Formats: sequence, structure tokens, C-alpha cells
Amino acid sequence: MPRSYPPEFRRKVLDLVASGRKVAEVAQLLGISDQTISVRRRQHLIGTGQLPGTTSSDRSELVAARKRIAELEAELTIHRRAAELLGKVTHPKGGSKPSA
Repeated sequence: MPRSYPPEFRRKVLDLVASGRKVAEVAQLLGISDQTISVRRRQHLIGTGQLPGTTSSDRSELVAARKRIAELEAELTIHRRAAELLGKVTHPKGGSKPSA
């Protein structure tokens, strides 16, 4: 699982890169990988509208929506199956006698 850094630390990393320092230099200075900085920088640029893409908040909303859709589809399947079972009339003891 990727390591999560506090927002202040992430902001510091982005500020150092924005000040003109090279990504590799900042990574070595702070003891993190170049890729971590690059991913964070790209997310920041997308979030601020400087690059096209899905923002972090949009992504989390999308994940929640997909989860809810899956729950609703499962519930619908259960209801459809229940309707099928209830639609078939079954008589106790294998049948009924005609009334007189």
C-alpha cells in the first residue's frame, strides 16, 4: 500500500519543485521517490485545471457512485428473484381441492 504523507509535507514538496529545484534533487533531499513527486505534481496540476484529467474529488465521487450502483444492482436482482418466486402460486400439500 502506498505511503500517505500529510498535506503540509505534500505542499512543501510541490513548493520546492515549483521554486525551480529538480524533482530528483527534492526526492533525494526528502527521502521519497521521484515517482511519488511526479504523481503528486500531476494530481496537483489536474486539480488546479492546468492539465486535463479527473480530479481527486471527482475520482472519489466516481468510486462511491460505482459502489452504490453495484449495491442497487444486487438489490434489484434480489427483488426480481423474489417477484419470480412469489409469482408462482404454490399450494400447500401439493395442490388444492376444488370448492363445491
